Amino acid sequence: MIEDVIIIGAGMAGLTCARRLVDAGLAPIVLDKGRRVGGRMATRHVTVCETDLQFDHGAQFATVREAGFRELVDRSPNAYAHWGNGAASDHIVGVPGMSSLPRAIAEGIDVRQDVEVTALHRNGVGWNVYVGPQRFTAARVVVTVPAPQVADLIGATNPLVHALRQVGFDPCLTLMAAFSSRSLQPFTSRVSDAEPLAWIAQDSSKPGRTGHLTTWVAQASAEWSMAHLNEDEKLIAKRMAPLLCSAIGASVDEIQYASVHRWRFAHVTRPLGQPFICNEDATLHIGGDWCLGARVESAWMSGDAIATNILQVCAFQ
Repeated sequence: MIEDVIIIGAGMAGLTCARRLVDAGLAPIVLDKGRRVGGRMATRHVTVCETDLQFDHGAQFATVREAGFRELVDRSPNAYAHWGNGAASDHIVGVPGMSSLPRAIAEGIDVRQDVEVTALHRNGVGWNVYVGPQRFTAARVVVTVPAPQVADLIGATNPLVHALRQVGFDPCLTLMAAFSSRSLQPFTSRVSDAEPLAWIAQDSSKPGRTGHLTTWVAQASAEWSMAHLNEDEKLIAKRMAPLLCSAIGASVDEIQYASVHRWRFAHVTRPLGQPFICNEDATLHIGGDWCLGARVESAWMSGDAIATNILQVCAFQ
């Protein structure tokens, strides 16, 4: 059986593309190696002191500047809310976690989790998509993984890989920490590029969060992250915890929970400069937020542009 479209990656770019195609009557399949949709719009769930907690350990918020993105999020009004963190621009967050918004977008889409694509090979009718020993065949494939991982799928000699070599990323080490409700709450969020912790947010201040503990998310600067990227996660947490405590006026002894997530391709530093790239017959599209910038909306713009191109090509065939 030949599938219409296979999309690799269930982040915002992949889901946006799939949503547009499903709405147009196509039947794309989304394959993702993770356990949950959303990519870096991620929420970690843990139980601490018999309390269920969650941390937005990837994208902290989204801006809504494009009319098309506004239309998409407004289709699921219960999945997001406005976060009054003192920023000059309006920030929206998923409710009860950032992953809620991509989950809402994914409703009605054939998304298959825990499925890691290992290779793509061209055939006479489209593409073979390999998942271990299993093989899918699709007329078109959309790849929305980070740019450095594309060559492993399509081969280093593919002409499209050359265009991706200019794309640059910074890593990010993220600390998730929970304190008793009596701990200090000096601010909602703080940005400081000069500090080892470039972003600190009181995660429990976001709408829809529950629990009697105060939760914080701290994201290290690119320089600090690169210096400690390959260390053991427990050691990284031990290094980051005092930095967070110093910033919020708390003691390390007050920490009820702490863990770290390692994002190797967190922030694009040199975007591609266009929404996507594709091969000559438009059967292979490659995109993601890294095409345009380090924002959730950039991922939406890329996925939306890919879907528009596919639908235009299909209309003339």
